[in-house]
Amino acid sequence: MSLTFHWFLPTNGDSRHVVGGGHGTAVTASGRDRPPTLAAQMAATFQRRTGGRLLLNVVTGGESHEQRAYGDFLDKDARYRRTGEFLEIVRGLREGKTVDLAGEHLRVEDAALARVPDPVPEVYFGGSSPLAGEIAARHVGVYLTWGEPPAQVAEKIAWIRSLAAEQGRTLRFGVRQHVITRDTAGQAWTEAKRLLDGFDPQTVRSVQAGLARSESEGQRRMLALHGGSRERLEIHPNLWAGIGLVRGGAGTALVGSHDEVAERIKEHHAFGVEEFVLSGYPHLEEAYWFGEGVLPRLATQGLRRHPFATEPAPPAQVPFAS
Repeated sequence: MSLTFHWFLPTNGDSRHVVGGGHGTAVTASGRDRPPTLAAQMAATFQRRTGGRLLLNVVTGGESHEQRAYGDFLDKDARYRRTGEFLEIVRGLREGKTVDLAGEHLRVEDAALARVPDPVPEVYFGGSSPLAGEIAARHVGVYLTWGEPPAQVAEKIAWIRSLAAEQGRTLRFGVRQHVITRDTAGQAWTEAKRLLDGFDPQTVRSVQAGLARSESEGQRRMLALHGGSRERLEIHPNLWAGIGLVRGGAGTALVGSHDEVAERIKEHHAFGVEEFVLSGYPHLEEAYWFGEGVLPRLATQGLRRHPFATEPAPPAQVPFAS
């Protein structure tokens, strides 16, 4: 089975150091004000204009104080229930149905699309709370998790897979994390140290204090990986939690030689991860390191096929030993 790789677009600016998480400048239509029928219409139009390249990541809204700034005063659980209603409406529309729904938070009558998107865009979704799991199992195609030690990722996948089975559904699974890959492990860890040395202690304390107030279960799990300390940041072979000291959201990075990073990806694939949403600092340079160093190794092992390739990847070349 071929793995799928996506690269994160830094809409709030690129840098040779870690740029804080956030929505920044909207490049595509995203944000907190997307009614379901309008969102479905925009998705259908986007699909036509891009030749079917649209994928949708649905985010419930992590923090109540952020939502209130946009006039949204629902608490976290209510926001997840609203997300479920949103996805139920959108799913019906993209299947060509006329949708009537009178929910707890959303209501539509005679909602329909003039043109159904073709292909139907895949919906991605993440969340570590029980209610998030229920929403994922019922409505989405790909469940995303932030990078954690493999045993924790495997446990989360087993949980979501079980919930989806109860709904008679099968999901795919993906991981969102950063990557620092170089020709040698020493070079990769030197780069990780360069980033760490650029973390101002006061900034780390301020960011950690803010993140500690987060309502997000996923963010709580990220914080638990490092505890705000610069010590013992390699929490699993080639898995570094340093990014989470100064950035909310995805806080871990795969760090190592191209062979080591490929092995860690294969480790995740063994228990069900099929998609990876990756990024680095700077994003463009790291994309080249990953694309030229790691992807060819996975391709020769039959784990990655170029999305526009017409022929299978060539078999691995085995050196002749006399």
